[in-house]
Amino acid sequence: MLRFDRRLLQHFDWVILLWLTLIAGMCLMNLYSAVYPGKPTGTPVYLKQLYYFIMGMGLILAIISIDYRHLMSWNYTIYGVTCLVLLYALVLGKTQMGAQRWIDLGFFNLQPSEPAKLMLVITLASYYSRMDTDKGFTLRELIAPITLTLVPFLLILKQPDLGTALMLGFIFVSLTLFVKLKWQTLSILLGVCASLIPFAWKFVLKPYQKQRIETFLNPEADPLSSGYHILQSKIAVGSGLTFGKGFLAGTQGHLDFLPERHTDFAFSIWAEEFGFVGSVIFLSAYFFLILWGLNSAVSSRDKFGTLLCIGVVSLIFWQAFINLAMVMGMLPVVGMPLPLFSYGGSSLLTTMAGIGILISVRMRRYQLPG
Repeated sequence: MLRFDRRLLQHFDWVILLWLTLIAGMCLMNLYSAVYPGKPTGTPVYLKQLYYFIMGMGLILAIISIDYRHLMSWNYTIYGVTCLVLLYALVLGKTQMGAQRWIDLGFFNLQPSEPAKLMLVITLASYYSRMDTDKGFTLRELIAPITLTLVPFLLILKQPDLGTALMLGFIFVSLTLFVKLKWQTLSILLGVCASLIPFAWKFVLKPYQKQRIETFLNPEADPLSSGYHILQSKIAVGSGLTFGKGFLAGTQGHLDFLPERHTDFAFSIWAEEFGFVGSVIFLSAYFFLILWGLNSAVSSRDKFGTLLCIGVVSLIFWQAFINLAMVMGMLPVVGMPLPLFSYGGSSLLTTMAGIGILISVRMRRYQLPG
C-alpha cells in the first residue's frame, strides 16, 4: 500500500501545490489585517491559521502516499465513523452561539460537519463509480445515494447548521447530474423539491433562519440589527473602489464596523483594502484552482478518480460561490466559510484533504485501472 514508485514524483502536481500556497499566503495576509492591530489575548488567528496550514500540508502528504482507489473499499467505514462523530457532536458536543456542532480536542475544536462534506464526496463517488450509468439513473437507483446523503444532512441540520447541510445537497446534486439522470427522474426530483419548499419554510426553518432570508430580500428594513452584517459588508466591498484603500488601511474592519471579518466576511476585508483590481486577481487565482481540479478529473484514468475530482471541485466551487454571493448581498447570510481563505481549522483541513485527493488522482494518471 505504501510502496514507493519514482513515477509518482515525476507526475506530482506541483501546479496545484503552488496555487494552494499562493491562496494561503493571501489568506494569512488578509487575516493579519482583519485583526490588526490586535488585542494581546492569546495566539492571533493568522498564526493559528498558519499552524492549521502546516498541519494541512502534513495531511496532504499522508493522503498522496496512499493510492486513492483504496478509498473505494473504505468508503462505508469512513461514512459510518463520520456519522457517529456527527451524532456525538450533536449529543455531547461543545455549544457556541446557540449551536452544538464542535468537539473539543484540546488543541483545537473539531467541527465534524466540515469533514462530513468530503466524506459524502467519497461515498457518492464510490457508489456511482460502481453503477452502469449509460442509460441514466432511475428514481429507484437513486434511493441509496439519497439515503446516504439524508443521514448526515439531518444530523447537521439538527445542530443547527443549515449552510453546511445545504452543502451536502449541492454535492449530491452536482455528482448526480454529472453521472446522468433519466429525464423522468429529474422531473420527479424537481417537483418533489419544489413542493417541499413551503413545508421547509413552515416546519424546518428556525425563526432566525427565516429572518436571514427576509433580511436578504430587504436588508434596509432593520439596518442596526438583522441587516447590519450584510449592509456593512456591502459598504466594505463597495468602498474599495478600483484599487482599494491599501493594506491595513481598511476602515470598516479596523473600526469594528464589520462583524465576523476573519471568518465568513473575510473577503469583504480583502475587497476593501485591494479594491476591484485586487479582487479580480484573487478570484482569478481561485478560478484557476477550480479549472485545474477539473483538468485533474479529465486526466484521471478511471471513473472513481474522475468522480472524486468532480466532487472535490464542486465542494470548493459551491462554498466559494455562496460565500462570495453572501458577502456581496446576492444571497442570504448562511454562515458559509470561503475555502482556504476564511479562518477555521476544520474548514481548512477539509479543503486541503480534498486537494490532497486531487493530487493523488493526478499523480497516478499514468497507472491503468485495475
